[in-house]
Amino acid sequence: MIKSVLFVCYGNACRSVMAEALAKHYWGERLEVASAGLRPLGYIPLETIRVLEEIGISTADLYSKGLSEIEIDDFQLILDLASYSLEDILPPSFTGKTIHWLVRDPFHDSLDGFRQTRNSIEWLVTEKLPDWIDGE
Repeated sequence: MIKSVLFVCYGNACRSVMAEALAKHYWGERLEVASAGLRPLGYIPLETIRVLEEIGISTADLYSKGLSEIEIDDFQLILDLASYSLEDILPPSFTGKTIHWLVRDPFHDSLDGFRQTRNSIEWLVTEKLPDWIDGE
């Protein structure tokens, strides 16, 4: 059974941060969750914070960070939410599983675009993630 998940996207400002917050909300203490970006933006857009908070999701400890700030080997599953190949980036010591699941990037989009992305990620976290973590 998988007990740790790392969500990755390009800037760690929208998609992977939303996934981190939603997974922490729904999975609580059952799952270690983190997120990172290939090229971290360095801040989280207000739209990301707003669409999470409007459905009661805590944004308290969220910040934009890169893969170099994460102990990748500590994770059993990496969910790649962007369309970038991680194979050349991950250390050879990583023995976990990588799943590519493209989610539309809402950066520079309307608030409704951020909501659509949030809803897609919420479905991913509540409907697909259980299969992956329990099926291992």
